[in-house]
Amino acid sequence: MQQTTHLLKALTDETRLRILALLGQGELCVCDLIAVLQLPQSTVSRHLALLKNAGWVSDRRQGLWMYYHLKDTGMPLRMILQQTLLAHLAGLPATQKDGERLGLYLKEKSRNACG
Repeated sequence: MQQTTHLLKALTDETRLRILALLGQGELCVCDLIAVLQLPQSTVSRHLALLKNAGWVSDRRQGLWMYYHLKDTGMPLRMILQQTLLAHLAGLPATQKDGERLGLYLKEKSRNACG
């Protein structure tokens, strides 16, 4: 029961939901999330740590950069919630705007790689 509570509590913040929606589009560097969300690195990192501890995301280091992606294995409840949540978030204006910003940012980043 405690694991389920921890999993669900991680969803009680708008920024964390926005991060999950962005990661639903694929693996992203912390610098990508900072640019799209227009939030300080410390804020984004704090939310990512909470999502990681709750079991929603995994990370990997590549050089100086940390990359995050949605977990694709594990708890069946999380997998069902993740699928439903991403479908719901995709229809919200705020996450649609984030998705558009991400597309523009990644296009520009491909011309001027950050790392």
